[in-house]
Amino acid sequence: MPQTAPRRHQDLVRQAQALPPLRTAVVHPVDAVSLQGAIEAASKKLIVPVLVGPEAKIRAAADEAGVDLAGYELVPTEHSHEAAAKAAALARDLKVDALMKGSLHTDEFMSAIVREEKLHTARRMSHVFVIDCPDYPRLLFVTDAAINIYPTLEDKVDIVQNAIELGHALGLVQPRVAILSAVETVTSKIKSTIDAAALCKMADRGQIVGGILDGPLAFDNAVSAEAAKTKGIVSPVTGQADIFVVPDLEGGNMLVKQLEYLAKAEIAGIVLGARVPIILTSRADKTLARLGSCAVALLLARYQKENGL
Repeated sequence: MPQTAPRRHQDLVRQAQALPPLRTAVVHPVDAVSLQGAIEAASKKLIVPVLVGPEAKIRAAADEAGVDLAGYELVPTEHSHEAAAKAAALARDLKVDALMKGSLHTDEFMSAIVREEKLHTARRMSHVFVIDCPDYPRLLFVTDAAINIYPTLEDKVDIVQNAIELGHALGLVQPRVAILSAVETVTSKIKSTIDAAALCKMADRGQIVGGILDGPLAFDNAVSAEAAKTKGIVSPVTGQADIFVVPDLEGGNMLVKQLEYLAKAEIAGIVLGARVPIILTSRADKTLARLGSCAVALLLARYQKENGL
């Protein structure tokens, strides 16, 4: 049965609290919301924060939030650009286990990480929103709605595989993956339907592993077995999808924001495909979203360590 209020992120937090916290560089936490989120995650034993940014601004944010910074490491920088570069270097040198975005733009934060080649893996970096929607009976994983603007087919292979492995890290044995488009039939007039068909065949050939793929699927078919039945679609994914692969960043971002603001969903976010988990939240996110993101990062780090990734 659907939950009456988002609680699955709280479940993730409880699972993660059984693990050692991640030493995490928090980049440019110069407003009360981002700083408070990091300190709250520390109080929940999810992270050990290393605050990286202009010291005066961080302390002013602490005063505004009523937070005591005694006992927390602070790495001073002149500005946000330097904070992002310094944090990426700390991750490169294995001095922190994860990176967390504070109050700066995503492109500024990610550019510093991308410049550090030692943080790269064979996979393209991609983002997954982990969404707790009250009227859906499981977590929704939406990818990629934050990093890759207009992904190619090759990009989508990594995007899908990254998301499947995150599903495994969060306890899904074989995640169901819906490759979204506006229609359920393959047509040369809509590129995302061609990509969906190719991705499904690539999964058949073992080029994508660990999940069950189907597409193209419209969003209603992915979440509603009744809608799929009405349209005559028979699929192991329809009505029970875990992972939703969007055609591009624009469509994905609008989908996520609609779920958050109209469906009262709770949103967490993480970047995959790097050497360390990258906790990427919106500057408008509240504390619970940041806690959920930290919990996802901690569970992912455990999975990667156990599987030698």
